[in-house]
Amino acid sequence: MLPTLQLGPLAIQTPGLMLLLGLWLGLSLAEKIASKRGLSGDHLYNLTFIGLIVGLAGARLGYVFQFLDAFVQSPLGLFSLNPGLLDPFSGFALGLLSMLVYGKRKNLPFWPTLDALTPVLAVLMIGVALAHVASGEAFGAETSLPWGIDLWGTTRHPAQFYELAAGLLILGILIRPMNATATPAGTLFLAFLALAAGSRLFLEAFRGDSALILGGIRAAQLAAWAILAAALAGLDRLSKPGEGASHQTG
Repeated sequence: MLPTLQLGPLAIQTPGLMLLLGLWLGLSLAEKIASKRGLSGDHLYNLTFIGLIVGLAGARLGYVFQFLDAFVQSPLGLFSLNPGLLDPFSGFALGLLSMLVYGKRKNLPFWPTLDALTPVLAVLMIGVALAHVASGEAFGAETSLPWGIDLWGTTRHPAQFYELAAGLLILGILIRPMNATATPAGTLFLAFLALAAGSRLFLEAFRGDSALILGGIRAAQLAAWAILAAALAGLDRLSKPGEGASHQTG
């Protein structure tokens, strides 16, 4: 774990650096394919900026609601720069909602816009995983398996590296579809959503810091089931002739 990168007198927060790097690389990739999806570079950056600001606020508030007692005792933690104190699902949901509102006001095509933003989300998912590797947050449950890592006083699943592997796998699966245009608009985004939710169902089983509700149900898995079901239903509808969004053409 490397929470701080020391460059002479300058101390850089490594998790934040990983997030910024992921955002930059994601935008660079998205910019190359945005024109194929009917989205200008200006709208791409505006959407990302709005989604980022609202998403960060939503992710922090989502985390606060899950661990309200801790923040009641230490309210200044609400303003912490620690990216580990963020709830990705809350941030994603509110960030996406804010982008949809912007897109509607600017009359942007709905599904093609979401497709154009998918590279940003996919690469940023890797950036979040690297931020967790650097900070030691999102740590795994205790284990006796030989590949366990020593963290926070015990041997744990390397959950951060599982998360990183899942992010790389999802990006690898989607790279080719990102450049494809002869598919129904919305397919790329819904495929990412299904893969991300499916990976969360798997990864959450190895986490040691999951928020539990209703007597032991992992809140993130419950949300992931709902997102996965919605994404698969959307993909099924798009696969039917004459249903859903129109095809994109290259």
